[in-house]
Amino acid sequence: MTTLEDPKTATAGPERIADRLHHDLLAPEETREVRHRVRDVAQRVVAPVAARIANGDERTDGFPREVFDALAAEGLYRIPFARDVGGDGLAHPALATAVAVEELAYYSNSVAAIFDVHCILAGNALNQGNAEQRQRWLKPLVAGEFVGAFATSEPAASSDLSPRAVATVAVQADGGWVLNGRKRWITNSVVAGVIVVLARTGERLSTFIVPTSAPGVSIGTPDRKLGNKGQITADVVLDDVHLGPEHLLGEEGGGLKVALQTLTYGRIGIAAAGVGMAQAAFDHTAAHLARRHAFGGPLAGKQHWQFLMADRLAELTAARDLYVKAALRMDSGIPFPEPEAAMAKEFGTRLSVDMARDAVQAFGGFGFTYQRGADDAVGPVEAIYRDSKIGEIYEGANEVQKWVIARQIFGRDITG
Repeated sequence: MTTLEDPKTATAGPERIADRLHHDLLAPEETREVRHRVRDVAQRVVAPVAARIANGDERTDGFPREVFDALAAEGLYRIPFARDVGGDGLAHPALATAVAVEELAYYSNSVAAIFDVHCILAGNALNQGNAEQRQRWLKPLVAGEFVGAFATSEPAASSDLSPRAVATVAVQADGGWVLNGRKRWITNSVVAGVIVVLARTGERLSTFIVPTSAPGVSIGTPDRKLGNKGQITADVVLDDVHLGPEHLLGEEGGGLKVALQTLTYGRIGIAAAGVGMAQAAFDHTAAHLARRHAFGGPLAGKQHWQFLMADRLAELTAARDLYVKAALRMDSGIPFPEPEAAMAKEFGTRLSVDMARDAVQAFGGFGFTYQRGADDAVGPVEAIYRDSKIGEIYEGANEVQKWVIARQIFGRDITG
């Protein structure tokens, strides 16, 4: 199978235009070092299998285990965490984690999502547990000894996580807890060793550490999706799952706070993933416009494409700065950095869809093609187009993010 790029430069891909035109004056030196380290890993580990991941069948090849294990071996899961659980102990872990997500998403949004759920969602939730829970569950997660998952969404509850909407129930019994319910769209669930589950306890919500080996836990058939085919998702069914008291994560009734703080962090990660995909689509498009000749000259000589790409560059710069600022606020000790997290998520994911659509248009028929029949050349942007859309939906739909931003403007008394 051949690729679009010249064989001598296929591994490197197109020019990284952000390296030349994005002047990062916000990120500290340790974050820049993380970016270079993760980029090197992504180029070596993710890029060679990105096309296979993007076009696989979730039910037969839905989780790139070799990539997950390689990221563990390279120490990437240590980036968000403190040294007492085997982490890197960085001064700005949220920012470093978001940068890692961007670099992974540049080649595969599926891999970025796996990293996000393992570290930002499951890992961050476990990090809010007590000392014993952090050592028992978080430390092996950081080492990559098992895959982590995070389960809040249900068939009838996703963006709405109010107690009245959550149907999964945990009741006290025999000195512990019994869980019953069904979670939906749960990333990593098919291969997870541990799932952090949000459940209703009385009139409030609580979070629980649920090993997938526990009797009564079953995983449904993997979903087949438009994109992110390497981000395996499936239902999680809890049927009289008995857990000891040590499996309650945090305080009883404190689950909503854990979930919302975790999802806020997740939105920063999804914003960074949007930037990574948008940057990849931008770089491929810029290279194509410069070399593709039509009507007597390169497409880049046409004012339409010049103006469009100028607008997209400005938006990319703003989107990256937004997630950086939100992450820095979280690193400063603010657990809910609004409105920056909401703005970063809404803006970055919308940009990724817009830029991916522009890329498909610029490449024409080849942009719409997964694999060209004449020479087996792989289309460089169609997977980005498919993968980008989910960013506007999960981790809080973009309409919800606009509502969050509006609350900051007008106040809850008016917006609700």
